[in-house]
Parts: sequence; structure tokens; C-alpha cells
Amino acid sequence: MKRLHLHVSVPDIDQAIGFYSTLFDAAPVVVKADYAKWMLEDPRVNLAISSRARAVGVDHVGIQVDSNAELLELASRLKAAGAETMDQEATTCCYAKSDKSWVTDPAGVRWESFFTHGEATSYGEDEVLPKAAAETSNACCAPAPAAKACC
Repeated sequence: MKRLHLHVSVPDIDQAIGFYSTLFDAAPVVVKADYAKWMLEDPRVNLAISSRARAVGVDHVGIQVDSNAELLELASRLKAAGAETMDQEATTCCYAKSDKSWVTDPAGVRWESFFTHGEATSYGEDEVLPKAAAETSNACCAPAPAAKACC
């Protein structure tokens, strides 16, 4: 079963944790000094927030899947539709180990499809994007250009 993912960059992590905990009437399942995450069932969403010196606001959206097979199927559909994807295996980002497929929609919104298969003790950094994708990427967990670390 798939889950919508939304990552928001916030100026004050504690204030944002208070706001989203009140909004969803739930405490986050992960809390770090610079990051928090809710895995909600109603609505079925993985909401992540971070205060990692990025532009404040929606960082990226995505779809979390339950298996690598679902991730491959989703990436295959995007490729069949002519979209250029940036695929990553065994990356560490947002205190998790994941396989990912990134794409930019026609409006310029970054979408992350991912399968998480473990936890990580650090926020992490991602791999290098191809030149075309790097020019449009500034997402928190999106692969960063070679000169800059993502996280």
C-alpha cells in the first residue's frame, strides 16, 4: 500500500513539532534536533519536517512504497511516460536507508518515490545528480550537485 509523503522545511523545529502534533493529534514517530516525522493513517501520509538551512516551505512531495518491487513498478511507469528519473540505491537520508527514484513533474515539483529498508543514525547525504537534474534540484533529500552535500 502506498503512502503520500510530504517534506516541509521549517525555520523552528520545536515550534513546527508543536503545530503538526496539534494538527494531527499525534506525536511524531521520529524526533531529532533537526528533523521530525509522522507516519499517519488518517490521512495516510508520511509527513517529515526539517530545519536544515533550506528555503522554508514545501521541500518535495513523494510516494512511499512498501517494497522494492513497487518502487521499480512506479519508476518504470514514469520512464514509459517519457519522464527522466534519477534512481538511487541504498542511500541514507532523513535518518533512514532507502532506495529512491526522483522525478520532476511538468510544473517543476520534485517527486520522490522511495522504499525505506532501515534506520540510520545520521541525517545522511545523497549521490550526485546528472547535470540536467542538478540544475533544478534543491530538495532536502534530493541528490545534490557534486559541489554541495545534500544534508
